[in-house]
Amino acid sequence: MRAELPSTAGLTATAERGRVADVWRDRLALLLESTGEGIFGIDMDGRCVFVNRSAALQLRWPAEQVIGRNMHTLIHHSRADGRHYPECDCPIFNAFRRGLPCRIDDEVLWRADGSAFCAEYSSHPIIEHGQVQGAVVTFVDISERKRAEELARLRELANHLETVRESERTRIAREIHDELGSLLVALKMDVNWLAKRVAERAELHGKCQGMGRLIDTAVDNVGRIITDLRPSILDHQGLWAALEWQAQEFVDNAELELRCDLQVNVAAGVAPPQGGLAIAVFRILQEMLSNVARHAQARTVQIRIVVDDPPQPVLYLDVRDDGVGAAPQALNDARSYGVMGMHERAGHFGGRLTIDSAPGQGTRVRLVMPLPEGPS
Repeated sequence: MRAELPSTAGLTATAERGRVADVWRDRLALLLESTGEGIFGIDMDGRCVFVNRSAALQLRWPAEQVIGRNMHTLIHHSRADGRHYPECDCPIFNAFRRGLPCRIDDEVLWRADGSAFCAEYSSHPIIEHGQVQGAVVTFVDISERKRAEELARLRELANHLETVRESERTRIAREIHDELGSLLVALKMDVNWLAKRVAERAELHGKCQGMGRLIDTAVDNVGRIITDLRPSILDHQGLWAALEWQAQEFVDNAELELRCDLQVNVAAGVAPPQGGLAIAVFRILQEMLSNVARHAQARTVQIRIVVDDPPQPVLYLDVRDDGVGAAPQALNDARSYGVMGMHERAGHFGGRLTIDSAPGQGTRVRLVMPLPEGPS
C-alpha cells in the first residue's frame, strides 16, 4: 500500500501559517522590549518565564538572573515598612491561584540593591485551552507621581493652615481693637478728668500728664499690632490700596541713607482680588520688604507694583535692591522659611516667584500673579 504524499498546496499553506506566526511572535517580542512598562510572566509556581528589558532595568536585575526565580521572593517579599509579605497574600500570585486579576497602586517592589520603589502593577492569568498556565504582570515606577501627590497634599495643608492663621489673626485683631482699645480710651478719659481736678497740685498734675503720654504710646502700639495682624485697609479699600500703603509705609520708615523709588501702575477696570489670593499677595510684599530691611544693607531700593490690562490681567510685584545679596544655596536652604513661604503662597494661586541674587550684587524678587477677571 503506497502512502499518499501531502499536496503541494497543503505544504504551502502550512509554511505560510508558520511564517505568519513567526512574524507575529517577532512583533510581540519587539513590543515587549520597546514598551516602557515592566512586564514579566510567571508559571504556576510563581517562577519567572520571561522578563522584558524595562522590567530588568527597573528592578536592576540582569534578565538572565531573573528567569526561573520566584518573583514574590525576589521583588515582593516585604511591605513598604519592612514587614514580611506572606506569599499567600500576594495579589500577583492570586491572579493564577484564585483567578483574581488585580491592579494595585499602593505597594512597593524591591530592587536588586535592596531599595524599594512605589509601584503600580497589574496581574492577569494566562489561560490556554481553558487551563490557567500562570500570569503576566505589568508594573511601572510611580515614585514621582506619589511624591507629586504628597507635595500637593502638603501644599493644601499649608494653605489650610495659612487660612486658619489669617482667620485667627483677624479674630485677635478685632478683639484687641474692641476690648483693649476701648479700655485704653476709657483710661485716657479718666486720666484727663483727674488731671483737671489736680491742676493746682503740680506734682500730681505732671504725673497725670505722664500717664496720659504712656496711654497714647500704648494706643499707638496697639494700633500697630492690630495693623500687623490684619491691616484694615485690605478689607476696607482692597488689595491695590493695601499694597501701595504697605510700600509707602516702608518708604516713609526707611533709614535716612536708604533711597527708595516707588512706582504703582494699576490698569483701569481691574478689580482687586479678595479672600485668600489678596492675603497671599499682601503677605508676599510684606516679606519682600521685610527682607530688604533686615538683610539687604542696601543704599537704594526700587519697588514696582504693576497690574496689566484686562481681559487677562496680571499682577507684577518687583522689589530690587543694591545690597549685599545672597548665594543661591542660602536662598534654597531648607531653613529659609520666608523664601519658602513666598514660593508656597505664590504657587498655590498659580503665581510664580523668582529671586535673582548674588553676593555683592544685590537682590531682585519678582512675583508674577495671574488675576481673575472678577473679584475672587
